[in-house]
Amino acid sequence: MKTVVQCVSYASLSIGGTQVCKIGRGFVVLIGVAKGDSEKDAEYLARKILQLRVFSDEQGKLNLSVQDIQGELLAVSQFTLIANTEKGHRPSFAEAAPPTEAEPLFERFTELLRAGGQIVKKGVFREHMLVEIHNDGPITITLDTKA
Repeated sequence: MKTVVQCVSYASLSIGGTQVCKIGRGFVVLIGVAKGDSEKDAEYLARKILQLRVFSDEQGKLNLSVQDIQGELLAVSQFTLIANTEKGHRPSFAEAAPPTEAEPLFERFTELLRAGGQIVKKGVFREHMLVEIHNDGPITITLDTKA
């Protein structure tokens, strides 16, 4: 599993011109599920994301987690994170898990984030979404369970 985690002051997600959800201060998590990923990958990423200390404390140091600031999360499935761009100019998505495997892992991942006590909103699986992100910092972290 691969994720891109962005600290945000605000984010919203729309489908077909209709806003589906929005969050305030917290994280937008773009998540890609690869073939062979398991619940252990989801558990690792959820724990890591909830404990990432990338929000500023009183001294301006990146020392607080999303849990510390009682932040919100917006999780968005994004199979394109699994793209292989080694050959040519058209990315290959052959290593992305098929939807029947990816969706249950995405759902489990969001459940694990909620279990950490956070408000978690999520995108709609297999839909074309417009995500508005107010990247704060900007702070963007990538996490890959295969790395």
